[in-house]
Amino acid sequence: MINNSSPQDWPEPIIRVQTLSQTCIDSIPQRYIKPLNDRPSTNSLFESTNIPIIDLGGLYSVDPNEKASTFKKISEACNEWGFFQIVNHGVSHDLMDLAKETWRQFFHLPMEVKQEYSNSPKTYEGYGSRLGVKKGAILDWSDYYYLHYLPLCLKDYNKWPSLPPSCREVFDEYGKELVKLCGRLMKVLSKNLGLEEDYLQSAFGDPGGMTILLPDDKVHGLQVRKNDNWITVKPVRNAFIVNIGDQIQVLSNAIYKSVEHRVLVNSHKERVSLAFFYNPKSDVPIEPAKELVKPETPSLYPAMTFDEYRLFIRTRGPCGKFQVESLKSPR
Repeated sequence: MINNSSPQDWPEPIIRVQTLSQTCIDSIPQRYIKPLNDRPSTNSLFESTNIPIIDLGGLYSVDPNEKASTFKKISEACNEWGFFQIVNHGVSHDLMDLAKETWRQFFHLPMEVKQEYSNSPKTYEGYGSRLGVKKGAILDWSDYYYLHYLPLCLKDYNKWPSLPPSCREVFDEYGKELVKLCGRLMKVLSKNLGLEEDYLQSAFGDPGGMTILLPDDKVHGLQVRKNDNWITVKPVRNAFIVNIGDQIQVLSNAIYKSVEHRVLVNSHKERVSLAFFYNPKSDVPIEPAKELVKPETPSLYPAMTFDEYRLFIRTRGPCGKFQVESLKSPR
């Protein structure tokens, strides 16, 4: 049973990580220190390993073999990794750099300016520093800003930053281009599942189920779990990182994998990245596609709306793959 009420406020006073990083010179507050078995680390055995890098230019090739090869690479990445990088994706490199630099400038504004956009656990929209409302929880060493681009009924410019100048125009243009990119990718994913190319969008009434990450290519930190090993992603300049979300894992009946990932903290440099969440319509039940449910591959998940799922996560905070695994139907 899921509680459909959202907490109205954080259980404890919020202290910005950016402030702590400037004042806690000799030690880290205890509430940010993970248990030993949860602490990320680098592993020299996998230093040369990276997630797949896929050239989307092959999707538009006149050579049918090159086109088929690109579709296959995306399918394998979704099935085996749940993460991949894309190049030649059609988004302006100048726009990517401008969006990242604009957010970097925002986070370097005076604290009193940023505090005007402080968020709450009710919607998470705005300037925040924690996920989940469990009192006494161990927190992540990060600050963030969350805003809605779509649907239009949730898009509220008053909740977007007004500084630095022209930031709203930059974020608008960036969002428009990312929506187009996600639409192209969703068609590929649908066709690779043997479904109609518009299935992943029309089935929800809205697009949904993946994250497009614009990483900080100068400061590595993202790690992806693969066969019980943690692989540090090496971002390619001007590439996006695609992350298959829990909703696509559910709809594909676990043909595509949403995998556990985490971020390493860098003690010398700040890391700025932009995550674009391409989510389903909030009130439409999400369940495995009927075309993928057969006697030999029964449905693994019951129907759940994205609102129910989102509340589940916001209440508990980050829990690895516990969320999606706990949704599985009892066998």
